[in-house]
Amino acid sequence: MSGVSLAATPSAVPEQKVATTTEGTTIIKQKNVAKRSSGGIMGSLRMIELQLVAFILVFSASGLVSILDLIFPAFATLYILALSQFAFPSHDSSSSPSFQQEIFKGSRLFRMYVIVGTALGLFLPLAYVLGGFARGDEHAVRSATPHLFLLSCQILTENIISGLSLFSPPVRALVPMIYTVRRIFVDVDWINDVWLNKTLSATASLQDIVWYWFGKGLAVANLGYFSMNLFCFLIPRFLPGAFEKYFQQKGEIIAKSAEEKRRSSSPINKPQKTD
Repeated sequence: MSGVSLAATPSAVPEQKVATTTEGTTIIKQKNVAKRSSGGIMGSLRMIELQLVAFILVFSASGLVSILDLIFPAFATLYILALSQFAFPSHDSSSSPSFQQEIFKGSRLFRMYVIVGTALGLFLPLAYVLGGFARGDEHAVRSATPHLFLLSCQILTENIISGLSLFSPPVRALVPMIYTVRRIFVDVDWINDVWLNKTLSATASLQDIVWYWFGKGLAVANLGYFSMNLFCFLIPRFLPGAFEKYFQQKGEIIAKSAEEKRRSSSPINKPQKTD
């Protein structure tokens, strides 16, 4: 789960307009409104995806991301495709894309929790890296770039598969779990880098002191947030909800096929003639 993918999730309720002539005109207007709404949302998604691709290319070419972190998204993509084909194939293509909308129907507190995670995991580290470039702090850029690279790959993957019926709910739920587990280890290295390997000179100015503790606090906050997100939301709520949705769809399909088979095999009752 990522805040950008959640914020970009389209609404399931289209805008309605009052009919002026006939009922058919009303239906046409609703479809047109829904089409315009989905077009705007898809345009926003495309812009987000292009920006994420740009981030990934820049981070990959900068030499600040390790070989292991560069290989990990490719391995995760192949693993997700294998799961979608062999372990958890999609059963119901019509209702699968609405899975995230059903899971993400939370309270206002939950939405604030997601927004905080987006700011803490994406925008503040990005500002930290850009600030490191501006200040000439290569240590800050090097320590936070792997986190941003993996999060950008996660958001891009979630946005792509969220609109494809090829992927079942369990596969979609496993995407943020796979990336979050790996990113927790990266955040541990980030904390080790800014807390143990970075020192502050005795003649540092107030701005240097604030920048120094901002990097330390940001690393700890990211590790704490995403660890809580993994152990308190993804594992106990998000993943069970995905499997419940998946096996519910599978049970409905099996019951429907059994009913159709029973109807096709049952003899036709013909009316008997009476004397």
